[in-house]
Amino acid sequence: MAGNAVRMEIVGETNVGMKRTHNEDNFSIIAEENLTIVADGMGGHASGEVASKMAVDALREFFEATAKDPDATWPYKMDKQRSYEENRLVTGVKLANLRIFEAAQREPRFRGMGTTIVVCLAVREGMIVGHVGDSRIYRIRKGAIEQLTEDHSLLNDYLKMRKLTEEEIANFPHKNVIVRALGMKEIVKVDSKLDMPQTGDIYLMCSDGLSGPVTDPDLLRIVEENKNDLKTAASRLIARANENGGPDNITVCLIRWLG
Repeated sequence: MAGNAVRMEIVGETNVGMKRTHNEDNFSIIAEENLTIVADGMGGHASGEVASKMAVDALREFFEATAKDPDATWPYKMDKQRSYEENRLVTGVKLANLRIFEAAQREPRFRGMGTTIVVCLAVREGMIVGHVGDSRIYRIRKGAIEQLTEDHSLLNDYLKMRKLTEEEIANFPHKNVIVRALGMKEIVKVDSKLDMPQTGDIYLMCSDGLSGPVTDPDLLRIVEENKNDLKTAASRLIARANENGGPDNITVCLIRWLG
């Protein structure tokens, strides 16, 4: 997959899981922009599905518009600390947030809807990763796995304040409470950074339907065992989440950096 002098192999798969009746996750691989997105929607009456689709669509539309016209006026000011492309990613996510927030204010049936989002944007300099919420991006390199995102969750806030035991984490009463997501407020803070990939690195993007029931060592083992076939790796990851109860929708995208 060429473009911006970047070569990658990308696969994605989503699954409803074992406990839910419909899938509120969305993902998109926008090859011509070297952009991959995973969004995990929330909200009653299928409005989570609406929010996650709006997030993916808004980001895609913003990237298509700015690719056609690089001088197009952006809805937010550029942050001088960030590169043009990192600003582009952050602005697209902020725009998606505003669209979801406004739709939720306008339509009573969408009240309270929101979505997490994780984004990988490949550029010449490396991989720009951006996120809001508790969906995750990991990097697998030379037999080791590293989480590149920090969960915007109540549990993670507690973990930062004090050390919890494994038992306390397992019994934490508000595990699913997200403290930052698209659609919650008119303005959202987007975390982003440039990661420096090495040839052969695999980026694993997922909703918490995968990272919840499947441990990091298990994620690593499954990818390593199937690293020559990313499609099989994605299917096996989803199968493992379902074997472990499949309590939520499961979405995974795998990106192999070819250099």
